[in-house]
Amino acid sequence: MEKILFISSSGGHLNELLQLKPTMQKYNSYIVTEKTKSTINLKNEFNNKVYYLMFSTRFKLNYLYKAPYNIIKSFYLFFKINPSVIISTGSHTAVVMCYIAKLFRRKVIYIETFANINTKSLAGKLVYPIADTFIVQWESMLKLYPKAIYGGWIY
Repeated sequence: MEKILFISSSGGHLNELLQLKPTMQKYNSYIVTEKTKSTINLKNEFNNKVYYLMFSTRFKLNYLYKAPYNIIKSFYLFFKINPSVIISTGSHTAVVMCYIAKLFRRKVIYIETFANINTKSLAGKLVYPIADTFIVQWESMLKLYPKAIYGGWIY
């Protein structure tokens, strides 16, 4: 069975990613997200197929210290899981994994955040050029991402 790695940062991006549970249940799926109080119980819900990166926000100085650790751990998790597909709803936590997947010729599916109606997210800008499939949740976003697919709301 194909292995699919679902990755996002915690919070709203993870909430969007978890809307894909029916898809997760059809495949040999793994989740990678940031370790926070709100994500720690995901291991129980998903049969220990959840892995964590360090929580970091790109707007804080500690991001500069945590990012190298998360990059190394992303490589480790990629090789451990060996997925054939990466599906992400962003944000910064997921960008590195998408590039790792592309480097090793795996399929990258990116779903631009529901929160953006008329502007690109930074993660979206970075992943759009390498994504095999780039999905937007608002028709207005097709102007900004002309090669994207309008998928409608994930909710």
